[in-house]
Amino acid sequence: MLAASIQVSGEPLSAAEVQDICDRLREDGVRLLSVRGCRLSDRDFGRVCRGVAASRCLAQLNLNLGVVSSIGRARHLADALAANRSLQTLFLHGSPLLDAGLEALNPALAAHPALVCLDLGDCLLGDAALALICGMLPPDGAKSGLRELTLSANPRITTKAWARFSVAVAHSSQLRVLNLDYNPLGDQIAAMLAVAVASSRTLEVLDLEGTGLTNQSAQVFLDMVENYPTCLRVLVLAENEVSSELQQQISDLLSEGEEDGREAPPPPPGHAPSSALQPIREKPLPWLPHSSKG
Repeated sequence: MLAASIQVSGEPLSAAEVQDICDRLREDGVRLLSVRGCRLSDRDFGRVCRGVAASRCLAQLNLNLGVVSSIGRARHLADALAANRSLQTLFLHGSPLLDAGLEALNPALAAHPALVCLDLGDCLLGDAALALICGMLPPDGAKSGLRELTLSANPRITTKAWARFSVAVAHSSQLRVLNLDYNPLGDQIAAMLAVAVASSRTLEVLDLEGTGLTNQSAQVFLDMVENYPTCLRVLVLAENEVSSELQQQISDLLSEGEEDGREAPPPPPGHAPSSALQPIREKPLPWLPHSSKG
């Protein structure tokens, strides 16, 4: 059977529809499952999770926009991830996980053999959750880790925790895409991230849109790309107090580096390029965390 995709958005799911999803998951007939913003009972959510656990070909699971709405659902999902061996990409953007929800998910996330892309944007995460996420970015010589990570719009995280996270990014042996947009980082954390980018041998994309930056931190990034070799190809600085001239200078220098023939590292064996699977990433509204959305 040729694996297909199931994509439903913002609709209530009936018991019959959930049964069909579960049957197809167990028959290895689904490679991409997206139920973003859908409404289903706790019982039916548990049934979907058991289908995910049984699937041997599911590569992408999109539960964005509040589907994982309780600690109980987080635990059901953790059980599914512990049994699943095929999932490469997991979207949980806009789920009210809090630190407790991520603590429930963390053992399964950290131990999953195939997971390389994780979206935890707008999940009401704090410092304890970010400390766990650091463990998903193992240094050189350790186990494989995440290649793409989204942590947009988690304003509860403190400067101290972001500083520790910057060190983990610097030493990560796998991370290629990092989205931190709409977090109140400021110039101090941006400067630490610039050092992390300079140290990283893999990071290619860094999204800092709407993170409270000024020309001060942009100048640090400019000096870095002017004077030091870097894998970075894309740096997003929109919606900050950064001049268009500085943004253009940085963009031009990064483009020159790409034209020089810099090659991206190959994906790990057995992993399809994530761009072949991913939908457009959720972008949060500027400075509106999940708890204030309707």
